[in-house]
Amino acid sequence: MGIKEKPPGDPSGRLTLASLDEAAAVADQLSKPGALDKSVNWARKHSLWPLPFGTACCAIEFMGMVGSSFDLARFGAEFVRFSPRQSDLMIVAGTITNKMAPVVKKIYQQMAEPKWVIAMGACASTGGMFNTYSVLQGVDRVIPVDYYVPGCAPRPESVIYAILELQKSIGQESNIMKSREQHRQTWIKGIHGRGQSPKSRILDQVKGKQS
Repeated sequence: MGIKEKPPGDPSGRLTLASLDEAAAVADQLSKPGALDKSVNWARKHSLWPLPFGTACCAIEFMGMVGSSFDLARFGAEFVRFSPRQSDLMIVAGTITNKMAPVVKKIYQQMAEPKWVIAMGACASTGGMFNTYSVLQGVDRVIPVDYYVPGCAPRPESVIYAILELQKSIGQESNIMKSREQHRQTWIKGIHGRGQSPKSRILDQVKGKQS
């Protein structure tokens, strides 16, 4: 369970996330500057609606995460939706091919603000073992990624940890009513980072020599 240390209103010094005590602590600060941002962030981080984009074995681990053994519902993120207009957290679980990349990007664009992305597993994060012409070498080449979960396939606990870290960052956000999409686009490594993959650069060199 996610735990906060020594929160107000809890003499034990331990507080389960999204408990009534935490809500009371947020309500006590409503008269202070920036209280609206904190209350909205508190509601957002405990009501994530994931959209699983599962294409391979990582999707099976996602099913285990939302099952009764790990119970993602404890953290307020169990309301899985398969419509992008009803979701705010995309979890890319599995290998993404170059043919599938435009579909992933289109679904991401259809999601309403605010929205976040978790790349689950090695294939979604870097292409994994499939360093081939047909596999996208990381979903961050087409959409911005907030958190990467390593592993092949990662354990459900790893994804839950990423969601808890995402909830922490949501709780600390500012300018929450302002769209961040323009800034998020600069995070896409395919545009302002890694650029082309090493294999594509080698192929370009081979083509140059042949010509």
